[in-house]
Amino acid sequence: HVQLVESGGGSVQAGGSLNLSCAASGYTYSGYCMGWFRQAPGKEREGVAAIDSAGGTMYAESAKGRFTISRDNTEKILYLQMNSLKPDDTAMYYCAADPRGGGYWYAAGRYTYWGHGTQVTVS
Repeated sequence: HVQLVESGGGSVQAGGSLNLSCAASGYTYSGYCMGWFRQAPGKEREGVAAIDSAGGTMYAESAKGRFTISRDNTEKILYLQMNSLKPDDTAMYYCAADPRGGGYWYAAGRYTYWGHGTQVTVS
C-alpha cells in the first residue's frame, strides 16, 4: 500500500521560507521519479519540481532559483525547500510518485501516487 504524506506547509510573509517534506512508504522509493505539484483555487494543478531516481532535478520557471527539490532515499523522504516566497506561491502543495517513468515531468497524469497535500499561504 503506497502512502505519501506531506508536511511543512504554513503561513508566511512574502520573502519568507518553508521546507516541505513528503514521507513515502509501501514501495521501492529510490527507483521512482518524485514530483511536487501545486494547485491554487480556481487553477489547474501545475508541476513545481521533480527529481528522478538518479538525482536529476527539473523545475518550473517560476521555481528556478528559489526552490530546491531533494530526496533522502534511505529515509524515503522528499523535500522542497522554498525561499523568497511570493503571494503567487499560495496553493495546496502535493507530492507525487511515478513508478513507470516516461513523459513530461510536469504532467500530472504521469504520476500514479499522490499525497493529500499541505497548504502554503504567502501574504
